Amino acid sequence: MGGEEVLTVLAAWNRLLWWDCPSECDYTCQHITTDARIEANEPVLQFHGKWPFERFLGMQEPCSVLFSFFNLYAHFHGLQLIKEAIPLSYALRKYYVWLSYFGMASWVFSMIFHTRDFNATEQLDYFAAGASVLYGFYYTPIRVFRLDQKYEKGESFIRLWGYLCIAMFIGHVTYLKMWSWDYTYNMAANVAIGLVQNVLWTWFSYKKYQKSGDTFAMLPGLVVLFILFAMSLELLDFPPLYGYLDAHSLWHLATVIPTVIWYKYVYTLHYASNSC
Repeated sequence: MGGEEVLTVLAAWNRLLWWDCPSECDYTCQHITTDARIEANEPVLQFHGKWPFERFLGMQEPCSVLFSFFNLYAHFHGLQLIKEAIPLSYALRKYYVWLSYFGMASWVFSMIFHTRDFNATEQLDYFAAGASVLYGFYYTPIRVFRLDQKYEKGESFIRLWGYLCIAMFIGHVTYLKMWSWDYTYNMAANVAIGLVQNVLWTWFSYKKYQKSGDTFAMLPGLVVLFILFAMSLELLDFPPLYGYLDAHSLWHLATVIPTVIWYKYVYTLHYASNSC
């Protein structure tokens, strides 16, 4: 295939991803301006609140797309491990399975958003990520405190807890859609919900370690620490290296590791005993 044919195919692919005339002009002008500033030893600027990335195959932030895919695959592979290690009869199996589904959905929408940044793809990404975080908030106390075993009417209690979490998610989405699309609030809400989970898992790990003396019991706590480290990468916020790699994409890459460790922990725990 000749050079002109390659360019024609790429142009057709870009159009497929909704690169129209205004967006092409915007992209080109951003990079003309950025290249001129770099040559003049001036700092790189953001445009529309974003760094000027080099696109690849029409993807606006190719590294974030790739690393989101890594996370998607980590959840998909983890789901296979869960299905292999945990019998259908185990009460908490369904919660693990849904944890994987929510994780996969959030990373699918992350890939879509980082491929092309529109209002709709941004909102779907935020809402899917929020749903995943909130599902973790729903599942964590069930697992940590074994709510399915503690109460005579455990299922009814868990159902009510589920309704409360659904109401929280509906309220969150309604506020963002109908009242104010507030980035600070959205981040604060997700961080707050995430921190509650992290505290519970850290406490769970510590109690398990106290009881068994086995360092393996500390893995959930270590996963929490790794997630906090990954989140801290967002604070760096530097212009993309070589036009592709920025702090946000590194955060996506870093979250792959605790995800893999988490599923390995669950697999090892249940494969060894089929109970916990």
